[in-house]
Amino acid sequence: MSVMKKKLHVATLKPAELKRYNRQMIIPSFGKQAQLKLKRARVVVAGVGGLGSSSSIYLTVAGVGYLRIIDEQLVELTNLNRQVLHWEADIDRSKIESAVEKLRAINPNVKVEGEQKRITRENVDELLRGADIVIDGMDNYPTRFLLNEACVRLGIPFIHAAVEGLVGQLVTIVPGKSPCLRCFIPKEPPTRPVFPVLGATPGVMGCLQAMEAIKLITKIGKPLVGRMLVFNGKDMSFDEIKLERNLNCPVCRRRKEM
Repeated sequence: MSVMKKKLHVATLKPAELKRYNRQMIIPSFGKQAQLKLKRARVVVAGVGGLGSSSSIYLTVAGVGYLRIIDEQLVELTNLNRQVLHWEADIDRSKIESAVEKLRAINPNVKVEGEQKRITRENVDELLRGADIVIDGMDNYPTRFLLNEACVRLGIPFIHAAVEGLVGQLVTIVPGKSPCLRCFIPKEPPTRPVFPVLGATPGVMGCLQAMEAIKLITKIGKPLVGRMLVFNGKDMSFDEIKLERNLNCPVCRRRKEM
């Protein structure tokens, strides 16, 4: 597999891009410079299920220059209540093939590449290397912990989200500046082969992941560093939990302050 290329820096935006992104470029403090930062950015979305579908769509329409999506699975009928990149005609097709096709059609200005692979301890560093940000679109904690460890090791911000039913959680992890995933979830939660989820829940959380990534890339706003956002769709509430670094965390305790 080729390492993610870094020569994506384009000095100017094309006239069609200026028109396409006009509504976000007229946001105060955004403008052309923020759009150029997005165009130069490299983002990895690990998993194109419910979270990854939503986050990758909004990163693509925002104009992120390079998007690498990773998933090993095939599309199933049970995916279709929440994984909006995949349609009934895609059943039994690889999620990567389905997602790449849709994302390229949504915005041909974005370079979208897919890796139909299981993320393992042996390949995780290579899959993430060169990324500016990694989006957690996984549905299991063993792989989330692998991604967290690799992001801490490589110094890549990691935007974690998880959902169940009508509830979701979101936090942005910046190595050396914030608690890592192991600091506040030290042990793997019990594994369940099937868990309940309303499709709108990962839709909400995936959109928020995309927003966090855009904020980090453009340096606009205050990201969720050291804070966890908890969304409860039952009463439409958003709560915030302050997170502290665990000085004995086996993952990030040896990393020096950046």
